Amino acid sequence: MKNYIMASLLALGAAQFAGCAVTDGQSTLGQYTDDATITTKVRARMAEDPAVSASRISVETLNGTVQLTGFATSQAERMQAESLARSVENVKQVRNNIVVRPAS
Repeated sequence: MKNYIMASLLALGAAQFAGCAVTDGQSTLGQYTDDATITTKVRARMAEDPAVSASRISVETLNGTVQLTGFATSQAERMQAESLARSVENVKQVRNNIVVRPAS
């Protein structure tokens, strides 16, 4: 009986913790996972592309909409980052808020 109660409490705690992973505006844990996958893929593509400085650009995804923020040294870099984000599967929209700031 004691083990059953402990197992039940652990399962309840795990279910509550999993629910915390979903942010406002997202309906399911699956959507949260999809958004995390999109973010990871966009970051990976930027890291692989020598024309884009992934360390200066942040990527966030919510419900399939990718938001890019940070700084690029040229308009070409800004547009390449957007193009890379758009090329990732399941991306519905890209909001490109990258600011062009030439290298000093």
